[in-house]
Amino acid sequence: MRVMLRFTIPVERGNQAAADGSLERTFEALRSENKPEAAYFYVEQGKRAGLLVLEVADVVQLPRINEPLFAALDASIEITPVLTADDLKRGLG
Repeated sequence: MRVMLRFTIPVERGNQAAADGSLERTFEALRSENKPEAAYFYVEQGKRAGLLVLEVADVVQLPRINEPLFAALDASIEITPVLTADDLKRGLG
């Protein structure tokens, strides 16, 4: 199942994480362990934010993905199933 994971990081915690190196380590681990098909990082409402599109075989994988963001960065997370245009076409056909 393909999912979109969106997250925001509180400014103060993000500043601490950038200074101590845990921001970069957390992002690198997230990318290397989950191999997202897309990863974008941006600012949303003044906070560091990101969006990753991931393939997950089973929902039991989600805690492994979520917990580092919660624990290391105090992130707020939203996860939404998503479809490609081809997936949508197959679903409607």
